[in-house]
Amino acid sequence: MFKMFKHDIQIILEKDPAARGWMEVILTYSGLHAIWSHRIAHFLYKKNFFFLSRVLSQISRFFTGIEIHPGAKIGKSLFIDHGMGIVIGETCEIGDNVSLFQGVTLGGTGKENGKRHPTIKDNVLISAGAKVIGAITIGENSKIGAGAVVVKEVPDNCTVVGIPGNIVVREGVKVHSKTTTQPILQQKHDKVPTTN
Repeated sequence: MFKMFKHDIQIILEKDPAARGWMEVILTYSGLHAIWSHRIAHFLYKKNFFFLSRVLSQISRFFTGIEIHPGAKIGKSLFIDHGMGIVIGETCEIGDNVSLFQGVTLGGTGKENGKRHPTIKDNVLISAGAKVIGAITIGENSKIGAGAVVVKEVPDNCTVVGIPGNIVVREGVKVHSKTTTQPILQQKHDKVPTTN
């Protein structure tokens, strides 16, 4: 457990140029506090201490502004930068080396049972304010742009932007929109003769 905590600190020092030392990271990084709290809450959740795990997650939410359901599965090297307003749902699965920024929601679409939150594969970056909704998968090495709303599967190695989210880069190549653009018509305005 302590080895994992040390690794969490190291990830922040590697990924955040503003991080000046391990003491600063431990004392001032709410993303780190939320991750540590979640690791304990998730352990309790797996042992069927559901109420206690929820209480711990809500205390963490109060102090960090980051809400992670104790049932969510989070891999190694999660980096939460400026995490205020992040929400991670109960059946969400996050792989290794994922980065989340302020205001990201990994949410569900309703009251359905079973898997209802996203699966985020390894090496994904989700920018500020993005919403990834439903039991969809975001493929490895993909990037979700700021403010995007993603409700469909995203393959590996893609960049998604917009509302609703559209793939604009796939495997390093720009993807052209399937919609045809109407040509802009220039209207000729002739002088209309006036009559007296």
